Amino acid sequence: MPPPDGGPSVVHQLLSRNSLIVGAALLLLVMMAWIWLLSMPDASMADMAGTGMADMPMGGMPMAIQPLSPSYFLAAFAMWSIMMVAMMLPSAAPMILLHARIDRATSHYARLLHSLMVMGSYLLIWISFSAIAVGAQALLLHGGYLSAETLSLGGRVGAAGLLLVAALYELTPAKHRCLENCQSPLIFIHRYWRPGARGAFQIGMRHGLYCLGCCWALMLLLFVGGVMNLAWIAFFTCLVAAQKMAPPRWRLDRWTAAFLFVAALFVALR
Repeated sequence: MPPPDGGPSVVHQLLSRNSLIVGAALLLLVMMAWIWLLSMPDASMADMAGTGMADMPMGGMPMAIQPLSPSYFLAAFAMWSIMMVAMMLPSAAPMILLHARIDRATSHYARLLHSLMVMGSYLLIWISFSAIAVGAQALLLHGGYLSAETLSLGGRVGAAGLLLVAALYELTPAKHRCLENCQSPLIFIHRYWRPGARGAFQIGMRHGLYCLGCCWALMLLLFVGGVMNLAWIAFFTCLVAAQKMAPPRWRLDRWTAAFLFVAALFVALR
């Protein structure tokens, strides 16, 4: 209800600052995800991933969670989903905030809803990727190719091979096209803008798909340094953000490929 003087209500004024609300939501989500990652000790993170020990049975002896069990999948899926929020949402923030700023829906509530749909549909892509990553993690762990303590590839050949695949992908036209669509939020929104809630959902999902096409190989490199390795997670968070936010003429994808080639060689020969 508006105040007696006929001016806008507090809620109305707050909702009119759509970009501020969306920015605060982005910051809160990212902070919560990183706080979770940083506050979880190694043992607890291993349990969340399903690599630790399960609840004590009646006899009092611990029983390891089976990698192919539903409980393992759910715990590891939660862990991967939180990691994707922490790693991928910061680099998508410029596009989401720009969309919130230029949306011209008639209602403040509609503008806020559209912004949340952009954010939600973008995260939906990476949450779907998390399910695939968990499936790969479970199969690798079940086959003995993944360390149960660190969730990293045990063999030099597998680790070097994954680094080489990621390096080669950095040089492909698919990588270049996807990265190009992630580097300029203004051009991306101008190209794919559609009005309404459906348009907001579609543009968020499209941006998520381009982002997935840009970064899927880099995310799989978590299996090289260890899914539980916070330094490794922070490194790729910064690398992804740098690739998307740096001027295209810097060609950071080429520099990334060179770095990964050297890393693959080092791992193979060590």
